[in-house]
Amino acid sequence: MALSQAITVLLFVFSLELFYLTTCQVLIQGKVSCLDCMSKSDLSGIKVLVKCDKVEKLAMATTEDDGTFEVKAPSDINTPPPIPLSCLSKLLGGPNQLYASKKSTTSPIVKTDDSDTSYTLSNPLSFYTSCPSTMDGAKCENMKKLGSSKTIDLPLPREWGLAPSSYYIPFFPIIGIP
Repeated sequence: MALSQAITVLLFVFSLELFYLTTCQVLIQGKVSCLDCMSKSDLSGIKVLVKCDKVEKLAMATTEDDGTFEVKAPSDINTPPPIPLSCLSKLLGGPNQLYASKKSTTSPIVKTDDSDTSYTLSNPLSFYTSCPSTMDGAKCENMKKLGSSKTIDLPLPREWGLAPSSYYIPFFPIIGIP
């Protein structure tokens, strides 16, 4: 008799916990903009990171075709995000090289007037697809000087049973150090 009452109470508490977790999700919405793109250009695939104060986890969002994104606020396991929400969003990158100043890649997150669980960016996240004239030309040239990350595989006979040479060619062992 006592066991069935205990199970009933545990199931009730568990169902309330699930209801609490689903009702307290905070939604963050925002938009990224391209400063030198043609209108109606495809802005999909750009990654935006959201980090909140006093929360260890991060949230990652990927933009849609028009540059909008939507992500749930990061929270630790079984705890809702802290209220008031003090979060920052950061433009990480995209499928192609992006150029941006430090000021335009981060933005604080503020509450919207629509609802208690809806937040948005206070400043727009913006970027360029080519090196802007406002940026120092030397900075753009230094970015282009990076070499290719392709590796070279030396042909090794299959009978030797070795891994591809690119796995161990860059490694130079230091021999003779006590």
